Amino acid sequence: MALSFKGRHFQKSIILTSIRWYLSYKLSLRDLEEMISERGVYVDHSTIHRWVLHYTPELETELRERKKPVSGRWFWDELAIKVKGKLKWLYRAVDEDGETIDFLLTAKRDQKAALRLLKKAVRQHGVPEKINADKSGANAAGLKAFNHEHSTDIELWQVKYLNNIVEQDHRRVRQRTRPMLGFKTFMSAAKTIAGIEMMAMIKKGQIDIQGSTPFEQFYALAG
Repeated sequence: MALSFKGRHFQKSIILTSIRWYLSYKLSLRDLEEMISERGVYVDHSTIHRWVLHYTPELETELRERKKPVSGRWFWDELAIKVKGKLKWLYRAVDEDGETIDFLLTAKRDQKAALRLLKKAVRQHGVPEKINADKSGANAAGLKAFNHEHSTDIELWQVKYLNNIVEQDHRRVRQRTRPMLGFKTFMSAAKTIAGIEMMAMIKKGQIDIQGSTPFEQFYALAG
C-alpha cells in the first residue's frame, strides 16, 4: 500500500529523500536542513524529524511484508542506547550470513526482553535451529522460557567469539546514532532505530522488491 502524502506542504520526493538521507548517513537534523536548503528547499529540521517519526513505521511495515527468509542459525546480542541520558538496550539478531533477523529496543536487559525479541523474530521467520548469544543468564532464561511455552527445542550456544558476526554488525547502528547525540524519548528512539535497521536491510539486499540499487528499492517501498 502506497504511503499517503496528502496535506503535506512539501513534495513527496523531498520528504522521502530527507528521510532516506537521515536514516542512511552520518548526519544530524541540522546538517540535513542545511543540505536541503542548498538545493533551494527551505524546511526546518524539526519538520524533517516529524517526517521520520511519521513515515518510518509505515515503511517498516511494507518492508516486513517483502522481507526475504533468513537461515536457521541465529546470533544475538545487546547494544546500549542512550535515551534522555539513561541507558536502554537494543536487542539485535542476525543470521550466519550477517542478514538482519530482527531487533527490539527495551528499557531493561532481562529475561522478558530476550523473550520478547525471540517471539518477535519467530513471528517473522519461524523457529530457528540454533541461537548463539553471550553468557548472559537473562538470554538463557528467555530461550528456556520460549522452548517451554512453545514446546520447541531451540539449541542455545554461548560461545563469545562466535558472536563477532552480530557485534560487527552493531557498527551500522553505532555509526548512525552517534551524530544524533542521544534520544529525547523512548518512542523517537524506537522509531528512528527501526528506520536505521530498515535502511541496513535494504542495503544488504534483504527485501524482494523492484529496483537495482538501494535508493530505488527504498522509493519503490514507499509506493
